[in-house]
Amino acid sequence: MTVEPRAALDRLVAALEAHYTAVSTRRADDDPAVDDAYDVLADAFEVYEDALARVHGETMPFGLLDDGDDLDDEDDLDEDDLDEDDLDEDDLDDDELEDLDDEDEDDDDLDEDEDDLDEDEDEDDDDLDEDEDEDDDEDEDEKS
Repeated sequence: MTVEPRAALDRLVAALEAHYTAVSTRRADDDPAVDDAYDVLADAFEVYEDALARVHGETMPFGLLDDGDDLDDEDDLDEDDLDEDDLDEDDLDDDELEDLDDEDEDDDDLDEDEDDLDEDEDEDDDDLDEDEDEDDDEDEDEKS
């Protein structure tokens, strides 16, 4: 059965609205209307995703979770989402530890470069001070 992407999108939008309605009018934690709306929404998403890929060769930037996926799985976290204080070395494999060490070395290199720039600025300031002193001496000589 061939489904046009536009028709699949319309169905997906309707399924999103129905899911929202079911969730917002939920009567209990295990309301079967929410479960049914979830299933219809998941099916509509898959049909739209397949139609979009088949007709336009385009993929979605996200997908559905498999039944085995765990929302609480810490492995799904990006390193950028964590502070160094949040990381426990026991939770990381060797490659991740090496990546963190490399990032620390890069940070140290940046700090050294900033220190070099600060020293250069200080030298420039000293040169300016000397030039100003010479100008002051010349002005005094001209007045005399």
